[in-house]
Amino acid sequence: MMQRTAVGLLLLMAAVAAWGRQPVATGRGGAVATISEPASQAALQILNRGGNAVDAAVAAAAVLGVTDPFSCGIGGGGFMLIYLAKDKRVIALDHRETAPAYFHPAVFQQGGKAMPWEAAVPSGVAVGVPGTVRGWHDALARYGTMDFAQVLKPAIKVAERGFSVGPNFHRINSRNEAKFARFTSTSALYLKDGKALPVGTHFRNPDLAGTYRLLARQGVRGFYEGPLAAQIVQAVNAPPTQPGEAVLSAQMTLHDLKHYEARLRQPIRSTYRGYEIYGMPLPSSGGIAIAEALNILEQFDLKALPRAQAEHLYLETSRLVFADRNAYVADGEFVDVPGEGLLAKAYAAERARAIDLAAAASGKVGPGDPYLFQNDQSVPLRPQPAALAAEPAHTTHLTVSDREGNVVAYTFTIEDWGGSGIVVPGRGFLLNNEMTDFDFSGPHPNVPEAGKRPRSSMSPTIVLRQGRPAFTLGSPGGSTIITTVLQTIVNHLDLGMSLADALAAPRLSQRNGNETQVEKRFGYAASPQAKALAAYGHRWSETDEIGAANAIRFNPDGTVTAISEPVRHGGGSALVQGR
Repeated sequence: MMQRTAVGLLLLMAAVAAWGRQPVATGRGGAVATISEPASQAALQILNRGGNAVDAAVAAAAVLGVTDPFSCGIGGGGFMLIYLAKDKRVIALDHRETAPAYFHPAVFQQGGKAMPWEAAVPSGVAVGVPGTVRGWHDALARYGTMDFAQVLKPAIKVAERGFSVGPNFHRINSRNEAKFARFTSTSALYLKDGKALPVGTHFRNPDLAGTYRLLARQGVRGFYEGPLAAQIVQAVNAPPTQPGEAVLSAQMTLHDLKHYEARLRQPIRSTYRGYEIYGMPLPSSGGIAIAEALNILEQFDLKALPRAQAEHLYLETSRLVFADRNAYVADGEFVDVPGEGLLAKAYAAERARAIDLAAAASGKVGPGDPYLFQNDQSVPLRPQPAALAAEPAHTTHLTVSDREGNVVAYTFTIEDWGGSGIVVPGRGFLLNNEMTDFDFSGPHPNVPEAGKRPRSSMSPTIVLRQGRPAFTLGSPGGSTIITTVLQTIVNHLDLGMSLADALAAPRLSQRNGNETQVEKRFGYAASPQAKALAAYGHRWSETDEIGAANAIRFNPDGTVTAISEPVRHGGGSALVQGR
């Protein structure tokens, strides 16, 4: 969190100068914010052709599968939150990957011990049944106005024509050289002589263009049945490895793909200082965690406190919430998650009393007991707290609105940078490693089970004020998604920052650890802000960057402001109609 200064403006100006992108735009029509200029342009094209926010969101997502293939694509899954202006309601569309039918709680164990996470990722076993295409189809069929043939046109064009490899594409590709080199199809697409494609290389993906054409012709069945489905199963069960390479193979079946279902769910709804906060329900932990955190923070008048103390309360609240999240949250179709208790204002008041206003907790804290706040006379077993499992920070988020006032907040992913590392031969897309989001050993609510969806932190969020959209946001970042969205909301609503400054500010991510994660990019650990918090006992660990968020604000004068990440991940692109 930062004071509202010129820092945010300087970051925005630097981004425009460096990449030619526009991270903030205001107008009176539809709006879009993504991490990719071609993706934002695709959404704007669809809006200009009469499509609505859902149509535009799918179009942008398809382009992101071309331009940002290491973060997302049709080999993965996601969560889409939709505000329908006509009905004045929010819909949650869950198309998270599911575990194939052969899965069991010990699938990631060898000799009775959990295998190393790094060993599990580049394998067929890591791949869950992809949900993205089914999610796109259901969103368009229920709430859109266009079909696959129309919304996939921009992505097909980008995949065919190609683009120049930029520094960020090259950076992520370089980090994955060893993983990609294990697979023939992946190294042929993304490597040259075993090395990442150099900056400036003209990259095309005609195989993905062909896959998108197949979907344009055949629709959702073209992915989950027939030759493409068989190729996915073959790639997972007999990974296309280089000679001499050995990886774990899977036992996925055509039945797993054919019977995949997306879920329409009731969103998590909470309130905060007069705003309605809508988030993603289970199996996302994001909606519950953010709501619980805001309920705790609502016990304090943050605006009346010194900035350092307000930030201290934000960090300690995050610590408590992650203790609860890690102990209780998983796929609600398999586990009796105490959601009512976790979301209760009375439970938040009790948890708030555990915060020392003058000192940070020394290390990890234990979970609370939300079962006492359930309207349930049974006494279920209390799960044991678990350490925060590995959850890579590699995802993407986009947000779109249209002239009618519909809003889409969409986070989707293939999990790790480059997912499992397996490109389906001849099809041009990477398969996810989402199954490694399960806890590898139990007892724990989030252990692997057949048909189960692994717990996620993805947190697309829509905020209403007096029944109308006020703003929407979301971020990539694994478990740091939750703290990024929470911190941005607190920055904006409590510390008075513009939404653009709140989004651009240095991130502080406390996830019930001994240290709070901060970003090297901003030199935060040596800043006066960090020193003020150090007086409360907070300590820092550094990472390159946290999140690359996107947002839209709906202004009181009827205009909309699209806001994208100014610097992280190479900077994003915000566009609006009718400027």
